[in-house]
Amino acid sequence: MGIVRRSLAPTMVDGKYANCLPGSATQTTQEVYELKTSDFRLLPMTMDDYEEALALWNACEGVRANEPREEMARILSRNPGLCSVIRSGNELAAAVLTCHDGRRGYLYHLGVAAKFRRHGLGRLLVNHSLQRLREEGISRCTIFVIRGNEAGEAFWKRIGWRERMDLALMVTDLT
Repeated sequence: MGIVRRSLAPTMVDGKYANCLPGSATQTTQEVYELKTSDFRLLPMTMDDYEEALALWNACEGVRANEPREEMARILSRNPGLCSVIRSGNELAAAVLTCHDGRRGYLYHLGVAAKFRRHGLGRLLVNHSLQRLREEGISRCTIFVIRGNEAGEAFWKRIGWRERMDLALMVTDLT
């Protein structure tokens, strides 16, 4: 059960390296993660996954999800194929909410059910999301980690993300 890691040498397409890590030099080897068992299926998220995904995210430490059904439908419609789930049989094992604004990508929620952790499913979803964003022409992706979520921060740093110390997040509510 789990995933297998392999290296993928950069491939030149139209004078550019097509499969390099985001923000890397043009000739960096990319790690590709694939399911190594038929126990799991990686699928595009649909509205049929809404209740289960929301429950999964909110059961994960350091993740807060409260998107109303209508908002989730809009996200999925505007970002076809970017949000993904992993199922084991009919059971939801993991889910990620991935979006972009045409310039930057965003991973809003990533969650793996407790009984399916330590099999690389979170990393697989992240890498799948980043590849899908690359295919959309997006060159940078941002995540929001809740302050105090030490396990979350450790996960993101372990897989190569860095904290931006030069920015402060500011919001305003429109409703």
